Amino acid sequence: MAPLQLAVIIGSTREGRMGDRVGRWFVDQARQHDQVTVTVVDLADYDFPASYPAEPTAPMRSFAARIGQAEAFVVVTPEYNHSFPASVKQAIDYAYDEWQAKPVGFVSYGCGSVGLHAVDQLRTVFTALHAVTMRDVVGVDLLCDEPMLATDELGRTAGVLLDQLCWWGLALRDGRARRPYVS
Repeated sequence: MAPLQLAVIIGSTREGRMGDRVGRWFVDQARQHDQVTVTVVDLADYDFPASYPAEPTAPMRSFAARIGQAEAFVVVTPEYNHSFPASVKQAIDYAYDEWQAKPVGFVSYGCGSVGLHAVDQLRTVFTALHAVTMRDVVGVDLLCDEPMLATDELGRTAGVLLDQLCWWGLALRDGRARRPYVS
């Protein structure tokens, strides 16, 4: 069976962000899982327009194509003011059908929190897009300092999330092959 095509989306685009470090740590965890092939989609690499244009731009089309190629997703998101950043919402809105009938997991982080408010709101958004969100989350408390990513507990949590994504991703791959999803 072909490995699951997992896209890890790094959601923060701020200068000095921690998202790239947290994302790299998760990508390292995912690459140890033999059922997935990992692609990194860093939103900082896209020159998205400030407002939604009448016609999609090249970066918007490129992003939607990368989402369309993936069979499962992990969104690495900070929690800003009890929510997720605008960069994540903007990117999500540039795709629609590409998210459907695919699983989405979350790696969230915050300062003095593990970002669960952001995840709760993202679950609502992805449910509206007909995606399946994973129950378990990898949450990282930055403690306003360098993240403590090399803990056994976080490694186990990442493993659980990857196992859930694989189960759902492979089941939904089979389902889409047998019967195209319609919304």
